[in-house]
Amino acid sequence: MVERRENESDPKKNRTTAERKSDRELVVTRTFDAPARIVYEAWTTPELFMRWWAPKSMGVPLLSCEMDVRAGGSYRLEFGHDASDAMAFFGKYLEATSPSRIVWTNEEATDAPITTVTFEEKDGKTLLVLRELYPSKEALDEAIGMEESMAEQFEQLDELLVTLGTGRLPREP
Repeated sequence: MVERRENESDPKKNRTTAERKSDRELVVTRTFDAPARIVYEAWTTPELFMRWWAPKSMGVPLLSCEMDVRAGGSYRLEFGHDASDAMAFFGKYLEATSPSRIVWTNEEATDAPITTVTFEEKDGKTLLVLRELYPSKEALDEAIGMEESMAEQFEQLDELLVTLGTGRLPREP
């Protein structure tokens, strides 16, 4: 079973492609016009991650982001309009190899996937491949609409990468 979708809003831009590789696996790909080290930092630096992760069309901002990006480290993301309606997503990092690979669990639900993101650089551009492996076909089927939200997230990441340019990213003091 292979189902494929592409975001084709602007043919001049990079496209996000989502493909169900099996009953349990979704693979999303996109090429970014930035080196892998910068794309990786946008995924692993909380201040940068907060600027692109929450799809703006959903109208639910990312309120907080805690990340300890290393094997055995954890993350916690809270979405909502304020603390009273916040919804948390959290898990553990199984692997973090800068700037090429991150693997994490999603522990907020029993049917949540294990996510692997790889960053492959070629000629100053980065091919990002995100794989989500779900525990069952039903769990993947329930993630309906995720492909569209990821396309929007990756467009937002593209916009952030343009503003960052190819220079050094800001670091915490």
